[in-house]
Amino acid sequence: MEDIARALADFVRDHSAWAAPIVLLLAFGESLAFISLLIPAWGALVAIGALIGASGISFWPVWIAGGLGAALGDWLSYWFGFTYKERVARMWPLSRYPEILPRGEAFVRNWGVPSIFIGRFFGPLRASVPLAAGIFEMPYWPFQIANFVSALVWSAALLVFGDVIAKIAEWLWRVF
Repeated sequence: MEDIARALADFVRDHSAWAAPIVLLLAFGESLAFISLLIPAWGALVAIGALIGASGISFWPVWIAGGLGAALGDWLSYWFGFTYKERVARMWPLSRYPEILPRGEAFVRNWGVPSIFIGRFFGPLRASVPLAAGIFEMPYWPFQIANFVSALVWSAALLVFGDVIAKIAEWLWRVF
């Protein structure tokens, strides 16, 4: 996975016009219930964030693309859970990880709408919470508001984290 993240970051460094579309697709995959279990993309998003200051890539379009991608991934996961209900647990790859959906369900039941915001920042919950919210019919608009707000915050957090790490590494390189 590290090789893929590095290759994507290298591609974005060399072709900065592709930064926003690539970030949109990575964030979408990272937030989509089935894909995120197989291919975690957060490392590539942090690596692309590290390129923002170093290569002159504009933060705003990349940030918006990351937020939209993440929100669309969660929206599709919510829709899938709402449409297919408990049958989702028997589908691959969730059938291989039977503990994920009950954890997402318990989290949604305990926290309600804030679970969407909180779950965005925690690995397997990121994909299972929207799915569980759909299965258990969380009201649509409160879900979507939490979804889009949390997606924009999450996208900014990963990209800024990468940028800050790059600036610290650059400073350390000059000092030592």
